[in-house]
Amino acid sequence: MSVRDDQLDILKVDGKDYDYYRIADLPGIDHLPYSLKVLVENLVRNIDGANITDDHVRALLDWDPAAQPSHEIQFTPSRVVMQDFTGVPCIVDLATMRDAVKDLGGDPEVINPQVQSDMVIDHSVQIDKYGVADAVEQNMDIEYQRNGERYQFLRWGQQAFRNFRVVPPGTGIIHQVNIEYLAKVIMTKAAEDGRELAYLDSCVGTDSHTTTVNGLGVLGWGVGGIEAEAAMLGQPISMLVPRVVGFRLTGSIPEGVTATDVVLTITDMLRQHGVVGKFVEFYGEGIASVPLANRATIGNMGPEFGSTCGIFPIDGVTLDYLRLTGRSEEQIALVEAYAKANKLWGDTTDPNYVEPQYSEYLELDLGTVVPSIAGPKRPQDRIVLAESKTRFAETLPAYETDRTVQEPVAVSTDFRGDFDITNGDVAIASITSCTNTSNPSVMIAAGLIARNAHAKGLKPKPWVKTSLAPGSQVVADYLKASGLQDDLDALGYQLVGFGCATCIGNSGPLLPEISEAINANDLTVTSVLSGNRNFEGRISPDVKMNYLASPPLVIAYALAGTMDFDFETQPLGKDGDGNDVYLKDIWPTNEEVAAMVDGTVSREMFLKDYASVFEGDHRWKGLDVPEGELFAWDEHSTYVRKQTFFDGMKATPDPVEDIHGARVLALLGDSVTTDHISPAGAFKATSPAGKYLTDHGVEPKNFNSYGSRRGNHEVMVRGTFGNIRLRNQLLASVGEEVTPGGFTYDFLAKKPTTIFEASRDYIDNDVPLVVLAGKEYGTGSSRDWAAKGTVMLGVKAVITESFERIHRSNLIGMGVLPLQFPVGESYESLGLNGTETYDISGIEALNEGSTPKTVHVTATHADGSKTEFDAVVRIDTPGEADYYRNGGILQYVLRNLMK
Repeated sequence: MSVRDDQLDILKVDGKDYDYYRIADLPGIDHLPYSLKVLVENLVRNIDGANITDDHVRALLDWDPAAQPSHEIQFTPSRVVMQDFTGVPCIVDLATMRDAVKDLGGDPEVINPQVQSDMVIDHSVQIDKYGVADAVEQNMDIEYQRNGERYQFLRWGQQAFRNFRVVPPGTGIIHQVNIEYLAKVIMTKAAEDGRELAYLDSCVGTDSHTTTVNGLGVLGWGVGGIEAEAAMLGQPISMLVPRVVGFRLTGSIPEGVTATDVVLTITDMLRQHGVVGKFVEFYGEGIASVPLANRATIGNMGPEFGSTCGIFPIDGVTLDYLRLTGRSEEQIALVEAYAKANKLWGDTTDPNYVEPQYSEYLELDLGTVVPSIAGPKRPQDRIVLAESKTRFAETLPAYETDRTVQEPVAVSTDFRGDFDITNGDVAIASITSCTNTSNPSVMIAAGLIARNAHAKGLKPKPWVKTSLAPGSQVVADYLKASGLQDDLDALGYQLVGFGCATCIGNSGPLLPEISEAINANDLTVTSVLSGNRNFEGRISPDVKMNYLASPPLVIAYALAGTMDFDFETQPLGKDGDGNDVYLKDIWPTNEEVAAMVDGTVSREMFLKDYASVFEGDHRWKGLDVPEGELFAWDEHSTYVRKQTFFDGMKATPDPVEDIHGARVLALLGDSVTTDHISPAGAFKATSPAGKYLTDHGVEPKNFNSYGSRRGNHEVMVRGTFGNIRLRNQLLASVGEEVTPGGFTYDFLAKKPTTIFEASRDYIDNDVPLVVLAGKEYGTGSSRDWAAKGTVMLGVKAVITESFERIHRSNLIGMGVLPLQFPVGESYESLGLNGTETYDISGIEALNEGSTPKTVHVTATHADGSKTEFDAVVRIDTPGEADYYRNGGILQYVLRNLMK
């Protein structure tokens, strides 16, 4: 008898029997953190005697809080969630795998999601139209015109694949749909004998902010599209049992402070503490006063902390939210009974509550939080609002050049009239993204600010692009029911769509006259958004500095019109009587916000909006959808192309080989994000991707964004490492000017060129490539193509000082070797500048079934001298070694399914 058999038990809930795996009486369970108890249940339920054994369970029960991660386990998520940017390539790959299975003589139908897999189309709406009454309808029409091919493909996938559902465009943001509808907290599954198994909901998602669901007590986090595909196909995710940081919350939020301020403070604290690769768990008597929406807001920012998750336990707050959002009383009773039976109930007043032990401890008194923003390029760079004007003035010179015009520049527009713009002006002020639009308290606060500002006759400055892109239709319902949407409309905050919008780089174009003035005079304008991502080049190609702020502060900055503003001492404008109006005069009290939330947000709204969540509108229903188990690829399509990963694939993999004569494609600094690597946002006709589309008859006005074309590898590989803020120092090493963007030096052609064009030259001449970089390589989101594009450029290894965890594992998932310089060393300290040729030996040890701790790197300089060092191999688990030997995770899965 295994632990799995021993622990199978019956849970009685309101007269109904459920089978479940009882972990409450396992030795050592009491003091485990909530998140590790979730992993225990996951292991017990999935014991198979091979990948998961009783020993794995016992080792987790014996977890030592002080130990460094060393014990590998296999985590089997209950479901997968995807958004369309990262999800489309997943379905493209599944469709291509069906073709590959057929080519190898197998049955294509073996390729199906093995667990419930949901895609929410939320990343494609761009803000083309704004500040007009029907902006949302106009933007939806344009969205379907741009994305018709992709949407047809997804509708094909919905009918071709089992266990795959699609939430159509215009419904909401993936994370909000996840917490408001998709997440069950406790899932059930019918067995062949008619019995029903209850088990813990858990998920991985192709969006890094999947951690939003942690607010519900559901363990989940973002993975690359590559890992998500493997999870869809039934592959467990290899992971090391992490250190768990216990974060105690006490006190309550003071007057004038929002949930956004809290989350920016927590992000700042956790980044300073260092939680990369760790679980963060919130606990203590204070969490009972943290509303579920605030928990979700905190959980959402897990990627900004750097942690794998930021989770809260199940308690009465969880049940209240499930009831509010329309879950059945039967489901709510099951969640409560299961959590209590399995010692997962997080109420500190419960007599059976035992405080968990943690690896590390932090504490925040919510009463000490002050209004904050973050920027101008990283979410962890928090700025106290009272110091924002001073900090902006200190930062601005770094963004100006000798071309920057210091005097105001006159602009004349039909849409917004005539005005002057200058450095520091806010060009975009957008209420957008999953961090805050899932939270009624900050959305209602924004509405109340709009009401108060409107009553006093205040208006945003004419150069500010204003937009409201909520996370779900429920937000639109309660803003309308409260009458606040009318006030938002009066300030130019009409609905523009339901989706990520500005935060994902879909801010849409600025007025042409404004864009021209910015670029002709090299002005440094800013954006303010209520999102979670403000990396360089992400929000708009015209905007250099990006700041995160709460929704009410977004409106405040729209009224101010500039980042060079002190809200305490400078008035926002004058009222009808000529009196100065300050921010404090229009800021609502916490009591006013709470009363409005309680009076307008209702269960009925959720029941109505989610009643037909998978059906879509007339546009979705009217799509012409192909049928059949194999997709009919259109060789003329510029959106959806059959992948090349499986071309020439054999049933048995070839041995891995050492790397000889490699050249450096890019020499990069610290904190290079996946947003620097992965193509995102708009692109120009002069770029390699633009030239490709032009050659295929696509006019620049119809380019759409990189994200919308992720199903076409030809576009994506041409944009990899193409971010306009990327600086490849290899150009400086050969005496060339460092041109921002996707440029490099081709040592074969002996000339500067684009990274894509150089890579084709190297591939044609069988020259392998490497990338050298500094610390924290691969932080950020947009991860799947950061790895896919890297391998398609011919890169065989990436050598850095340190990696972000998901990007490191995704590189392995695509067959790229992640290596680290020896501790304390860097390419600078070793005297390397990227002009060398590289030989890497010792990789072939993997063919013998072992993973070497280091490999030997020899860098040969132009004069024939050599620099040698042992690089640390960052293949961290046996499962990752299997993926690397197979050339990638998809090849590994396909070969296993064929068996």
